[in-house]
Amino acid sequence: MIDITQMRKQYIEEGLNEEDLESNPYKQFELWFNQAIDAGIREPNAMVLATTGLDMMPSVRTVLLKIFDETGFIFFSNYKSKKASDIEENPKVGALFPWLDLDRQVKIEGDIEKISSNSSLKYFLSRPKGSQIGAWVSHQSQVISSRSILEAKFNEIKNKFVKGEIPFPSFWGGYIIKPKKIEFWQAGENRLHDRFVYTLQENNSWKIQRLAP
Repeated sequence: MIDITQMRKQYIEEGLNEEDLESNPYKQFELWFNQAIDAGIREPNAMVLATTGLDMMPSVRTVLLKIFDETGFIFFSNYKSKKASDIEENPKVGALFPWLDLDRQVKIEGDIEKISSNSSLKYFLSRPKGSQIGAWVSHQSQVISSRSILEAKFNEIKNKFVKGEIPFPSFWGGYIIKPKKIEFWQAGENRLHDRFVYTLQENNSWKIQRLAP
């Protein structure tokens, strides 16, 4: 047994006060996201996504946020993956940005849906050619016997379209998370962390509340 009960960190970052928050959570997220970039955090757009299908077994993985604005948070995936199956069965998800180097995290809860094919196509065309081919190669979440199968399929498609554009796969595209709650967490001294949650109201305004740590 490895005992890690004595692993402790004393948080000394400046606290978070409601008067310092933006009234709009998307503006607050943009502020913190830019600060994460400026701090040199590796993959600041890495987002831990939690889904649950009809089997009620939570499934968690990291995806990359690619677009965000006041309509929601967008990432891209294979529409035949495990996450896609969960989303089809239960279009409610949770997401987390763990910016540990800043002693911060942002938690999102909301509904999720596919974006338009045109929007997915626009992003697909902006990807490097290798990433475009990769979308075709991987039957995401399916069992395979070896990596060599992936590499052989990659080379096959690469050679097939060596002189032309890679076609857009109909089984691949974007999802948008439309938050109903967005929580901002800032570590505090003596474990008295600062937590503020924005909750979407019926009139599309946001209510801000402080939560106990």
